[in-house]
Amino acid sequence: MRRWLDEEYPAIRSRAKREGAEIYWGDEMGVRSDHVAGRSSGRRGQTPVIPGTGQRFGCNMISAITNRGRLNFMVFRERFKDRVFLNFLKRLVRQVPRKVFLIVDGHPVHRAARVTRWVSAHAKRIELFRLPSYSPDLNPDEMLNQDVKSNAVGRRRAGSPSELVSAMRGFLRGRQRQPDVVSRYFHKDSVRYAAV
Repeated sequence: MRRWLDEEYPAIRSRAKREGAEIYWGDEMGVRSDHVAGRSSGRRGQTPVIPGTGQRFGCNMISAITNRGRLNFMVFRERFKDRVFLNFLKRLVRQVPRKVFLIVDGHPVHRAARVTRWVSAHAKRIELFRLPSYSPDLNPDEMLNQDVKSNAVGRRRAGSPSELVSAMRGFLRGRQRQPDVVSRYFHKDSVRYAAV
């Protein structure tokens, strides 16, 4: 971890500055309909009852953020595989006018042969960098994941898979309009090094 903080990330940052690239931090997560965050309230002396369908369903999300408050995301129902990741990378390259330096964790999909070939073929527009193993606390995008689970999913129960997907998309679109909130994810002590 020290090597990442003292050598690897500073080298990425100086290269990005030299090449006019923008550093994005990426991560993926799954969300289930029965996720609970926070507390509920009810009348004094009565146990609060939260209505639910009894069904369990979920969806997945992949996102990328910058320390300037930019947020790109994709919400999807299928499993996270190389095809999904490639779709996200293509969208990211299309939406960001500058070269993208995307820092991700060591998920096997990020190292898949199809992904590696595509990134190599588009090296003028995008490069992938990997965080050290077992160090999610170094990834500022984990703060977004926590925000989504606490405020988009955990506060209200979705009645169907489509409700869950639309709740997440609505929340993330709102966060896209709040770059100040996204840039504050970089203020947590463990990721403050990436705020500059």
